[in-house]
Amino acid sequence: MKTQESRFQVHDELTAPERSLPVLKGALSGGGQLPNFVGVIAGSPAVLRAYARFRSELRHGALPLKTQQRIALAVAQQQNSAYALSTLQRTAREAGVGMDEIALARGFDSRDEREAAMLRYVKGLLESDGTPPMHLHEEAREAGWSDEQILEAVSHVALGTFANLVTRAGDVPRDGSVEEARLLQAA
Repeated sequence: MKTQESRFQVHDELTAPERSLPVLKGALSGGGQLPNFVGVIAGSPAVLRAYARFRSELRHGALPLKTQQRIALAVAQQQNSAYALSTLQRTAREAGVGMDEIALARGFDSRDEREAAMLRYVKGLLESDGTPPMHLHEEAREAGWSDEQILEAVSHVALGTFANLVTRAGDVPRDGSVEEARLLQAA
């Protein structure tokens, strides 16, 4: 069985450039394993710091966590990111998004009309070659989304798209696959 290898080195705290170490140590302080995506972007301290700051600021924004997860799922599905979808299925559930809502979000929909309006706006943003249709913007506002929240939604699309581009460019293996390869080699 051949194991997928990343085109970029997947760093850890032992191999990453010195300027990436503070961010990596912070990420590891929560316990668990470093995601392969983070290990890859650790190869560029500037990229790692920028991503960490952008993500941290958005997590403390006005957009509810469940909405953030729905947007990330929709973006990952639209961009065919198996890497992101494998992680988002778990994190969305942890955020309280049900399996039926996860499936709907992957298709830019929700049973909650407010969430559905935001997802339609995101879909219009991703599918438009120019400015998304004005009626989608107005629909999001009429559903109760503020300009602050809509701007954050656009930023979550950008963050997800960035991560998807890196994982595609690097052919980054899904998390856990490195351990599976080590276990196979040890056997």
